[in-house]
This record gives sequence, structure tokens and C-alpha cells, in this order.
Amino acid sequence: MCGICGVSYFDQERSANEREVKAMCSAIAHRGPDDEGIFVRGPFGIGMRRLSIIDLVTGRQPISNEDGSVWIVFNGEIYNHIELRTKLEKKGHVFRSKADTEVIVHAYEEFGEQCPNELNGMFAFTILDLRTRTIFMARDRLGIKPLYYYIDNTRFAFGSEIKSILQLENIPRQVDLQALDNFLTFEYVPAPGSIFKDISKLPAGHSLTLKDGEVVVKEYWDVRYSEGSASEDELCEQLFELLNDAVKIRLMSDVPLGAFLSGGIDSSSIVALMSQAMNQPVETFSIGFSESSYNESSFARIVADHFGTRHHEFTIEPDALELTEKLITQLDEPFGDFSIFPTYLVSKMAREFVTVSLSGDGGDELFGGYDTYLANRMGNSYGRIPKLIRRGLLSPMFDSLPPTDKKKGLINRMKRFDEGMRLPTDLQHTRWMVFLQDDEKPSLYNADVHDQLRGMDSYGFIRDYFESSGTSDLLNRQLYVDIKTYLVDDILVKVDRMSMATSLEARVPFLDHRIVEFAATVPGRLKLKGNTTKHLLKKTMGKHLPDPILRRGKEGFSIPIKNWLKNELKDLMLDVLAPAKIRREGFFNASHVERLVSEHLNGKENHSHRLWAMMVFGIWQDIHLKNGNVGYEEQETATAEVTAI
Repeated sequence: MCGICGVSYFDQERSANEREVKAMCSAIAHRGPDDEGIFVRGPFGIGMRRLSIIDLVTGRQPISNEDGSVWIVFNGEIYNHIELRTKLEKKGHVFRSKADTEVIVHAYEEFGEQCPNELNGMFAFTILDLRTRTIFMARDRLGIKPLYYYIDNTRFAFGSEIKSILQLENIPRQVDLQALDNFLTFEYVPAPGSIFKDISKLPAGHSLTLKDGEVVVKEYWDVRYSEGSASEDELCEQLFELLNDAVKIRLMSDVPLGAFLSGGIDSSSIVALMSQAMNQPVETFSIGFSESSYNESSFARIVADHFGTRHHEFTIEPDALELTEKLITQLDEPFGDFSIFPTYLVSKMAREFVTVSLSGDGGDELFGGYDTYLANRMGNSYGRIPKLIRRGLLSPMFDSLPPTDKKKGLINRMKRFDEGMRLPTDLQHTRWMVFLQDDEKPSLYNADVHDQLRGMDSYGFIRDYFESSGTSDLLNRQLYVDIKTYLVDDILVKVDRMSMATSLEARVPFLDHRIVEFAATVPGRLKLKGNTTKHLLKKTMGKHLPDPILRRGKEGFSIPIKNWLKNELKDLMLDVLAPAKIRREGFFNASHVERLVSEHLNGKENHSHRLWAMMVFGIWQDIHLKNGNVGYEEQETATAEVTAI
């Protein structure tokens, strides 16, 4: 596991500077504390920071082919590298190390731009082909590993994190207003954009080729839904075999490994399969909360006791104030998901014992685990109630109910359900993944910002994915949207940044592309059966997990931020969202923000999502927009041609 970065100048007479590549590497040293490697040749410079997992002795990067004409920097793990190495050796390729990184170099030589299709793993890599003066980059199918890039008329730069790119001179730091609006609406910035107007994400399942100053981005993989003819029992057998193998190959490591354990069906399934495959107790790690409605640690203990794991548990107290700036710095972009706190802390705890931890992320998006899928079904029925009654009687009644301090609870659920029902029906389940509605934006934004946002569609990328899902199965369409948006740009961002902030590698067996492709053959009725979420997964793992784990509902990995904002984080909120500061920054309407703060503090409304998102953005500005290129005004930036295919 590593962090990678580099720069390439279009002027072939200009030489890349080793010092600037080293600065790019230093900015992501947390991703790889064990080693650093830099290669500079003419206008090209690439670098990496290494977290040693496999081939601790000879796996240093950058790595080249036999004659030094093709070089690579790589972040990730290739789980089929031994089989692929054998295949390539039979074709005459000669290897000098046991590292999975070197396998990618030879796969590129053999298969060219199709080489990502040969790889089973999580990866983001950049290949420098000196023979053709070409840069080739690729990101894994599901976007487990990140990759950003920047291009102007003189250079191309890339990095595992934006902070690497920002080490270069004269990188514009203009806020992309569409990205800001997406962030406040969904709490994340969707690919291919970033919060910086001139920096892009390489989308999941895509490659990028740079040659002669022109960038071409291509999709090499996507989820394709097609219902098969297998029976439910046959599907369970197939799923178990795939999950079992996905876990086994992710136990490949020359360093200690363990597992995150929340006590949910996904992480419990991973621990169950690890326990069967390992000849020693699994190291498991979980986070608890002092607030009872947020605390799931009892379920984690049930699983730990059942499988005899070496269980480690940490209880979060509301003293995370000191973590706020640290975590926002790690994220590079504003990110509103509260669960960065427990994810970071469980990673930090795990790193004291292991270097690799398996995670259950991805199960909800593949097999239908979120409450929003149920909410959409309920919404279809609720929508039959005359609009006059819903808007004139029921909505005012829900609005009049004060929120409670519980994590969910009946009142909080009713209020959230009604909030989602006010959104367009074509958004389907994503109505309950929206945290700032369009009718609120004229009051929230500064007038100039709101004018610039006119005509921009906050939900356009969601609608585009619904249209391109390629299936008429209602639930599978929703799952496709979540795989392409919420999973890659929220869940996986959180897991990657928070684990790498502690120099811990997180592996996600559910996102083995074979399991994803298998899940695309399963009809929605076997994923959401009646009111039972993840039906097929629960049936598959029924013989292997304790009954309380199979019966429990979906809770989610969250923190009591709404309560913290009234107490431990109150002073921080009042400072970051102070009217004078809001007016000075020029993005929001200070009086409206003041009203949101007041209503939240007096318990009239729960504005925690809106307030926290604005706090994150405010702190992010203080950290990242200090070079003078600050603001939302339009600024012309010359860029080379970018072609998407």
C-alpha cells in the first residue's frame, strides 16, 4: 500500500525537478511511512511513499521492466499477482522481485491499455513509458484507491491525494461552485470533479492516457446487470464460494492483519470467513459510544465471543474536538460524513496491533442493505395520499415535532421520511440521501454565489446514473446508482483516507469484482424480500453467524454529532460559523446561518448535517486556501485538451 505522485512537462527540453517530486511525496508520507522512491528522467518525474505489506525486501518502487524503458508507481494490492506472474513468465517476461507492482509493468507490456482487466485487486497506478513518451494511469474497478490529476498548458500532475498536487508552484486554488453545491447537497463531491476547479478525479473503472499534451480518459469496466436462471439455493452456494475465496486471497500479507467488526451482517461475515481460513484467532476492532442509542458494541462482542477473536474495543467520548482539523486536513476536500471520526479512531486502534485490516464495506450497495431502499418502497405508497393532505396536514405536523437526541427513533425517522418525500420522485431512494434541498439554497447562499449556480442541476449526475444503469429491475437500478456515487465518493473515500491517515491498509472483500459481477445477476426481489434487507446474504451466512446478528436491523456507523454541536463542539461551531467570518468568506448568507445555529442550539430543529457541512467547509478553507487564489470568482485557466470516451 502506498501513495503515488508525479509531474510531467510538455516541453521536452524542460527537466522535472527531483525536489518538487520529493515535496509531493512528503505531503503523503502518512500513506507510506516505510520507504520513499523517486524516478526522474527528462521532463518526467514520478514518486511514491511505501507502506510495506508484500515482498518487504525487494518490493521498492518505482519499479521498471528489464531494460528500464517502462516505469511504474503503484498504490494498492493485486491479489492474483502470482497467477498473472506465471502467465507472463510463460510469455517470456523476466521478473526481478516478488512484488505485485512488477507484475503490472509486464502486464502493461503484454496487454497495453487493457492490462487493468487482468488485475484482481484494489489499485491506482501510473506507468511511464519512455519508449513512446506516454503516461498511462488506471484506477480499480470500484474506486477503492484514489487518483487525482491536474493539467494546464505546460504540465500534467497526479497524486493519490490532492495535497501532493498542491505542492507544485502556481496550482490554482479556485473553489468549484458546482462541487461545493454537490457537497452541501450530498456531503461528498462526486467524480470526476473535485472542490478545486482545475483538479479532477479519475473515475472508478477508468484509465487515462497522456501523450503529446493530450489527455484521453476511457472507461474499461462497468457493472452490467442481467438476471440469471439459478435458484435461490444455487445463488447462496455461489455467493458463499465467492466470498470465501475473496476473503482468503485478501489474507495475503507479510505483516499482521485483522478485521474491523461493527457487529453488522457485513463485517460479521468477513470475520466468520477469516476465522475459518486462519490458523490463529482473528484480531478484531470495534468502536463504541457512551450514548446508548449509538452504541453497537454489544453486537460486536457477540460475534467476537462466537468466533473466539482477540477483540479490541474503544469507547468514543465527545472529546473529538482536537481531531477535527486533523481529519479535515487528511481529506483534502470538504467531506460531511460524520463517521470519519469512528473510522479514524478504529483505524488508529487497529494500527497498534496490525498493518492490514479487512472491512465489510460494499455489502449494502451490492445486496440492498440501506433503509433508503425500504423508504422508497414506502414512499411509493405514501405518495398515493392526496398532496393536499400530505403537504397541508401531515408535513406541518411532522415539522412541529421537535427532534430527539436518539440516533434514529420514531420521531426522527418520521421527520426524515417527510423531508425526503418533498423531493422529486425520479430521485427514488436518493431522496433520503439529500441534506440540502433546492428550496433552501436561495436563503443559504450569498446572492452572487446563488446567481452563479443558476442553471446547475444538483441532481444531474444521479439522474444520469439511473438512466445508464441498463436494468429495469427497480432495486438494482438503485444499487447501481449507489455503487457509482455514494460508495465510491463517500464510503471508500472515508475508509481510504482515515485508514491511511494511520498508515493502515484496509481491504474490502465484498468489492472483489467477481462478487460485484455476481451480485448484478441477482434479482432485486432476492436482495430486498418483504421488509428484510440483504435477504440473500443473510440466507447465505445463516449457518455461520449467531442469530442476533442475522435478526438485527441496519444501524449505520455514525456519531451523536447533533448532540455534540450543542455541547462539546458548540464553541468551535460558533467560531467557524461566526457572522463576520461568514460574510468575509462570501459564500453564505450570514443571517440564515445564524438562524440555523440558533434553531439547533435551542432544540427546535436538527440542523446538524447542514451546520457540520458548513463547518467542514469553513475549516477546509482556512487550511487549503491560503495562497491568494481564494474565492468563487470566475478565473480563466488555460488547459490542454481533455477527451472522454
